[in-house]
Amino acid sequence: KAFDAYAAAQPVLEGIGVARDALPGMGERMILHAGPPIEWARMCGPMQGAIVGACLLEGWAADAGAARRLAASGEIRFAPCHHHDAVGPMAGIISPSMPVWIVRNAAGGNRAFSNLNEGLGKVLRFGANSDEVLTRLRWMRDALAPTLAAGLKALGPVELKPLMAQALHMGDEVHNRNVAASALLLKRLVPALLRTDTAQADIAAVAEFVAGNDHFFLNLSMGACKAMLDARAAALLVVDGGEVAQ
Repeated sequence: KAFDAYAAAQPVLEGIGVARDALPGMGERMILHAGPPIEWARMCGPMQGAIVGACLLEGWAADAGAARRLAASGEIRFAPCHHHDAVGPMAGIISPSMPVWIVRNAAGGNRAFSNLNEGLGKVLRFGANSDEVLTRLRWMRDALAPTLAAGLKALGPVELKPLMAQALHMGDEVHNRNVAASALLLKRLVPALLRTDTAQADIAAVAEFVAGNDHFFLNLSMGACKAMLDARAAALLVVDGGEVAQ
């Protein structure tokens, strides 16, 4: 039953939302991370660095030192992405104002969420939190996400399983190689974007960013797999004598 539910799942890209509004149970002073529950002092360096960057992005601290003190103070709640139907690569950091992909399992109705891919080099998911990183994240939040959202509204839901299957045949494995999947997504998005009222400069900037980021589709493949595996998890719930076991 579990495998059947997994195999029958149909992940569909539904749109883009803001983490604080889209993710169930996402609090205003909360940061989600990869892996199981863990306190600040036990986090690895890259995860701590990414949290520092998220604090700066949210405007909770004026500099890295203040962000570290804030993170260690207990005033911020940390929680695994998976506890909020979400997933993210590497450090997996998702803070309240970050844009997130919304992936729905059309066969079961459950939803999964993932942040947007920053590209390679100095990026938050590896623990970088320089001005360069923060500037890119602000642009992704303020320009990239609204532009993509407008394109997806014009395009309509995107079935991810057929796109991923085609990408696999083109040489991807939708983890460390996403060249084909990213290109296939962009191929669908650009015509839809051109039908919107979005400024041409924003469309050009977004197209250039996605075209120059061969890992762009990675976070979508993670969201798709999350939606499929959550369908499997739901199938494992067995009701017996009023008790629910997993």
